[in-house]
Amino acid sequence: MSEMQDYKSSLSDVTSRKFETFSYLPEMDDERIRKQVAYIVSKGWNPAIEHVEPENAFDHYWYMWKLPMFGETDVDRILAEVEACHKAHPDNHIRLIGYDNYQQTKGAEMVVRRGTPV
Repeated sequence: MSEMQDYKSSLSDVTSRKFETFSYLPEMDDERIRKQVAYIVSKGWNPAIEHVEPENAFDHYWYMWKLPMFGETDVDRILAEVEACHKAHPDNHIRLIGYDNYQQTKGAEMVVRRGTPV
């Protein structure tokens, strides 16, 4: 049996914090993010974008970037909104969500851009 790896994460070090499953993997490049957006679209989920300051990332509420993109199927348009949010809030974490309107839950949720702690 292989050794379990300890992921160093602490509240005092905001750069070490883990947010969701993808946080334990290497940071996603643009192509991997594109594949995740395509997956959200293929499932018929409604994409939404949220952002928050790194020091407040563990608060319950993140700021919503505009409204969820109900019915949006254009991957490039969704990615353009992610980049617009990142440009408007370069120091914030940016999170992409896929809302499943049939199950009334989040089908996917991942941090796609990490902000710089102040």
